[in-house]
Amino acid sequence: MSRIKIGVLREEKSPPDRRVPLTPLECTELQRQFPELEIYVQPSTIRCYANEEYTAFGIPLREDLSSCDILVGVKEVPADKLLDGKKYFFFSHTVKKQPHNKKLMHALIAKKVQMIDYETLTDTDHNRIIGFGRYAGIVGAYNGIRAYGMRYDLFHIKPANKCRDKSEMEEEMKRVKLPNIKIVVTGGGRVANGVIETLSILKIRKVTPYEFLHHSFREPVYCQLHSKDYHDAKDGHSWTLKEFFEHPENYFSTFKPFTKWADLLITAHFWDPRAPLLFTKEDMRSPGFHIAVIADITCDIDGSVPSTIKSSTIDEPFYGYNPQTDSIDIPFSKTSVTVMAVDNLPCELPRDASDGFGRDLVERVFPVLLGEDPEHIIDRASICKDGKLTPGFEYLSDYAY
Repeated sequence: MSRIKIGVLREEKSPPDRRVPLTPLECTELQRQFPELEIYVQPSTIRCYANEEYTAFGIPLREDLSSCDILVGVKEVPADKLLDGKKYFFFSHTVKKQPHNKKLMHALIAKKVQMIDYETLTDTDHNRIIGFGRYAGIVGAYNGIRAYGMRYDLFHIKPANKCRDKSEMEEEMKRVKLPNIKIVVTGGGRVANGVIETLSILKIRKVTPYEFLHHSFREPVYCQLHSKDYHDAKDGHSWTLKEFFEHPENYFSTFKPFTKWADLLITAHFWDPRAPLLFTKEDMRSPGFHIAVIADITCDIDGSVPSTIKSSTIDEPFYGYNPQTDSIDIPFSKTSVTVMAVDNLPCELPRDASDGFGRDLVERVFPVLLGEDPEHIIDRASICKDGKLTPGFEYLSDYAY
């Protein structure tokens, strides 16, 4: 087989992202697995893995990656940095017609880029095969617990981004002492599993939704809600997952009872804009609304969680939402709900998150990219190619051209 050159891109988006798609060790593992590969890394001063860590593993640095066949990054590549006719992997944030990336979408078409978005890499059952979701859940839950401790002055633990790695973050959690609060977790995918990983480290007991609503406990507990647990069909027919995914507009939310008993809400579900809100702003103004802290990992602005009216940042992760005035307040005001809505949570543990992500790339993506792809994973994930949208993404035509 002829030589194939892969270029690891420097992250150019602002604010800067310190994650990498491939760690130095994973680069060498790829080259052992595919001897025909050459890998080059664009120098960067902000990466969580330093330039010297790559060169120590024998991976050369190269500013000009125009000779590479495949270019891999994490966040969006600026439109003016795209190289014509190349195959790119990164999170493009275009498949929902995100307005801020319309210029990028136009450039992908104009420059005849084959855009393979990590979010669109799926198996034949439409399950995503790669992502940073686990670490979004791990850090999002940690931030939610941290916010609860700060709101009630129960404990003060170090921000996750001030920890060297996940191990240090877990050491911080040994200082957490929670009262008998009730926590709701929504979702059942990678993000939710990451949330549960953090709650398990804290040895918080899981209870059923029924127990959550009808029993009292002498210890902190959590319940996990899947879509079927808080949606019913408008016409009264029985729940089916396929129907819900295809026509979420035919369902209404039954989440409201949980707002009366939960102290902390951690959202880790995928939300379709056609789907109902978890609860409404009117619900939040009700005297019976009991949730004090919302860790909104989904971070859909004006989405399923009405208090998420803006995203927060790693440096300032919390803000208050005043339901009575529908406005931003100080983070821990007793008349407001404390909101955590950081939209780049895995960046708080960049080395750990990068290692997990890169391992999935090495084990699940590159074998089908560089070898046999009987399930057409790469073709299905390609948003555009040769200056045209691919069949699965033609719904973007009014956005892309």
